[in-house]
Amino acid sequence: MATASQPHTLGNGTKKVLITECPRDAMQGIHRFIPTATKAAYMKRLLNVGFDRLDFGSFVSPKAIPQLRDTAEVLGLLDSVPSATKLLAIVANTRGAEEAVRHMHVDIVGFPFSVSETFQQRNANSGIAQALETVKQIGTICHANGRTPLVYLSMGFGNPYGDPWSPATVADYTGKLVAMGIRHFALADTVGSSTPDAIASLYPYLQDAFPDIELGLHLHSTPGAGREKLIAALDAGCTRFDTALRGFGGCPMAADKLTGNIATETLLELLDERGIETGLDRDAWAAAQWYSHEVF
Repeated sequence: MATASQPHTLGNGTKKVLITECPRDAMQGIHRFIPTATKAAYMKRLLNVGFDRLDFGSFVSPKAIPQLRDTAEVLGLLDSVPSATKLLAIVANTRGAEEAVRHMHVDIVGFPFSVSETFQQRNANSGIAQALETVKQIGTICHANGRTPLVYLSMGFGNPYGDPWSPATVADYTGKLVAMGIRHFALADTVGSSTPDAIASLYPYLQDAFPDIELGLHLHSTPGAGREKLIAALDAGCTRFDTALRGFGGCPMAADKLTGNIATETLLELLDERGIETGLDRDAWAAAQWYSHEVF
């Protein structure tokens, strides 16, 4: 199976930015069920764009995320699509990981690990101690089946619940996960609590503390605040971003309708301004943008 690729340096010394497109995040909070065929048609268009990864679905309880109850069926409709884009599925427990690795086209298995005890309970119905053990088991399942485990450091920039938080806290949990063999991470701003200053300090702090990991950013934001966060992240050295077309998305467990994923369009505009390479097919991207009106 494909493994997560490392950003490479261009001739001018600028690293290529790798993008994970997140239609799963964009769809999961929509109450109207999106037909399976429509989901698959949208994913096919996104696979043509050339993103590094496509966060396409999740193997979780349909009671928790009813919109994604057809993830396996969607995946079956994508089997014939030739694409170098790696497919990423989200799981909440070992049962989900076992189901994910049964599908040969799933390359990466993602698990949202919250550094907030309250949100870990809300999001996965388990505490942090249990979540650490779950990550260990998911890692074992992935490595035994040639897949890449990816851990989201959820609530990485603080939380609204009053749970203890500090950069050292995030680093401490990251260290525990690294000791389990996890090497792929996304520092996640689950509720849009990050600021440019926080990104500028926390991202390099973690990257310097763990130079051998792959560290991306999964940023949520209220409308209008995303661009400055992206600027701070690029200036801090981040070369891997999770975004969603038209800025849809967000976590249904966070209950803030204004806090969606940062729009892929915003990131691409900024990268174009800076002359940073993405390798994306912009015609295919335009086709996906057009079709997104059928989905949303």
